[in-house]
Amino acid sequence: MALIAPLVVTAWLGGTEALGAVKRFPLDVIALMLLMAFLCWNLNAARLRLMLDGRAGQLGQRGALGIELASKFALCATPGGSGGPATLLVLLAQRGLPASRGTAIFLLDQGCDLLFFLCMLSGLVTYSLLGETQWPHQALIQIALAALALVAVGFTLAMGCLPRLLRYTPSPGACWLSGYRRRWLVRRLLKCRHALQATLRLPVATLLAMLMLTTAHWLLRYSLLYLAVLGAGGNADWLWTFLTQMMAMAASQFSFLPGGAGAAELGVGGLLLPLMEREQAAAAVLVWRLVSYHLYLAAGAPVFLWLAAGWLARPGAS
Repeated sequence: MALIAPLVVTAWLGGTEALGAVKRFPLDVIALMLLMAFLCWNLNAARLRLMLDGRAGQLGQRGALGIELASKFALCATPGGSGGPATLLVLLAQRGLPASRGTAIFLLDQGCDLLFFLCMLSGLVTYSLLGETQWPHQALIQIALAALALVAVGFTLAMGCLPRLLRYTPSPGACWLSGYRRRWLVRRLLKCRHALQATLRLPVATLLAMLMLTTAHWLLRYSLLYLAVLGAGGNADWLWTFLTQMMAMAASQFSFLPGGAGAAELGVGGLLLPLMEREQAAAAVLVWRLVSYHLYLAAGAPVFLWLAAGWLARPGAS
């Protein structure tokens, strides 16, 4: 269902005209989009190497790229992306990094992404209020900014006040965890917080390099829809395509299908319709999903299976 969702949405939005627009899509634009996707993978792999800082053994660019592709495949192949973090933790544990420290790496990765989107949204909202923009649904931009800011503040407060929060001991009848499981969870959380603090104490140059790689990755990744719109014959502002992807991908988290299939296509298509013809919007959505979602599945599946086979072949893996 997840694989055929883009085709179904394309046919529903634009009909046979949309499929004709896909056939006329310039090959040089598709080649450029594929190159950008490949660069995104390598940027994330380089960021992972910086975050680990040698704590998972000697990890070269090829090894980091393998971890990136396998974890992103699991992210795209499971509902809500639940398989992505689990795959990342298992692969890092294979290299000797405990689960608590692996969780800190994952949280730092998410924190870099969150900081980028918060800064980007702040600038875009300011531009939309002070500049002469013709974007539809401008209220959605402000709602998205408020929601993201609440998530960032909540995460920061929770990690900063974690020891104080853990001192609270609920009554035995109110706690759904046994004493042993609660102590196990507390130890994991504290180890994760300690590892996160150790990571944040990396040299400033390393942290700035991580933020630069994060910025370059998302600017490239979120330019794919803009190129898809141009290739389909449409004309839309790059900033609006950026916001369109961000809001649609957030809404796709409510989809029960892997990769937010269906919800992502409908969200992006609906936000593009006010600016272009139906068949153009449908063709752009189809090409965009093929490069930004299905390509991850096609490239990551062999790597995931190879790494999984190696893990299962290890003594005591089962």
